[in-house]
Amino acid sequence: MASCRFCHADLHHTFVDLGMSPLCETFLDARDLNQMEPFYPLHVYVCEQCLLVQLEEYVSPADIFTDYPYFSSYSDSWVRHASRYADAISERLSLHPGSLVVELGSNDGYLLQHFVAKSIPVLGIEPAQNVAEVANARGVRTRTVFFGPEVAEQVRGEGRAADLVVGNNVLAQVPDLNGFVAGIETLLADDGVVTIEFPHLLRLVAENQFDTIYHEHFSYFSFLVAERIFAAHGLRLFDVEELPSHGGSLRIYGCHAASGSHPTTAAVEEMRSKERAAGVERLEYYDAFKHQVEETKRKLLDLLIDVRASGKTVVGYGAPGKGNTLLNYCGIRGDFLDFTVDRNPHKQGRFLPGTHVRIGAPHDVDAARPDFVLILPWNLKDEIIEQLAHVRDWGGKFIVPIPEAKVYD
Repeated sequence: MASCRFCHADLHHTFVDLGMSPLCETFLDARDLNQMEPFYPLHVYVCEQCLLVQLEEYVSPADIFTDYPYFSSYSDSWVRHASRYADAISERLSLHPGSLVVELGSNDGYLLQHFVAKSIPVLGIEPAQNVAEVANARGVRTRTVFFGPEVAEQVRGEGRAADLVVGNNVLAQVPDLNGFVAGIETLLADDGVVTIEFPHLLRLVAENQFDTIYHEHFSYFSFLVAERIFAAHGLRLFDVEELPSHGGSLRIYGCHAASGSHPTTAAVEEMRSKERAAGVERLEYYDAFKHQVEETKRKLLDLLIDVRASGKTVVGYGAPGKGNTLLNYCGIRGDFLDFTVDRNPHKQGRFLPGTHVRIGAPHDVDAARPDFVLILPWNLKDEIIEQLAHVRDWGGKFIVPIPEAKVYD
């Protein structure tokens, strides 16, 4: 029986079961299409003791992240988000050329490049060799390693503690949650600050964001659970912000529990109250989600069946991890979707896992002139609709699948 990765209690209580699915970032070459493809359960539990929502670890992080096709810089809005954060946090913490900023899961340098431009020393810690090479070429000093207590000790042993530790959309991707947070406590200077961004469980539930569940995401966090985990490792959360990114995220601010430099803001108690009022401390809160997910699936399939039955064409935009959960759970393959496209050249010419939908380049949309474009990274729908505004010239429309299928004229 599986046990909770935080408190080690046995896991019994189902949050949602999305069936069997392949790893969402294992894109296929043409030669792979007739080969065996591994599928793993997407069965999500909520711990009855600490209320952490989580998947079992079916595949090791080394198998997932050593060579990774996701490059953060291909999203213009995400790079802008990173730039605004770098400006704000540098001013808030009075960062300077004597400071050190460490990002965990630093990807291709999309964030740390903005600190480099301010002459603030940085260190990126990124396990994917192919992605880290891009960051280093960009002038962002990056180590290719999985972060944990040993790596934190190594960095501290070199005589540098971090004035700022950043982790954007990485906490969910860590199976050894306790080791990861303990490593942050070790790495952080006495009055240093850690900021972590993660999709907010409250928004996931409220807006049926089941496609953000995939094997690369081991855990899903409310603020109350995150606060409990960080406190267990000597870190106090002193501030929190709600962000629009990734369908609704939290940015938490933490420091050493003994630090007197960072008073707790009113936002912390406000967030606690908001989550308690929603019911996140009661198991009943989690039980309704599976029914919402099933209804969302039915509505999307009804729409696509009607569209295809009327002779209309549909192509996808994007090849994100969330899109592969959506397509595999709903059984959307080539009979519904002619192809999809992605700005990332590392994905172009390949095929989606499980569904084997072909991935093209964005200009393929213009050549096909489809009646509908299904936006798979729905969290970027505004950016994508703006990029593809010319689709309307031939009468094309957009389908956004989450929180429920909706057509945009």
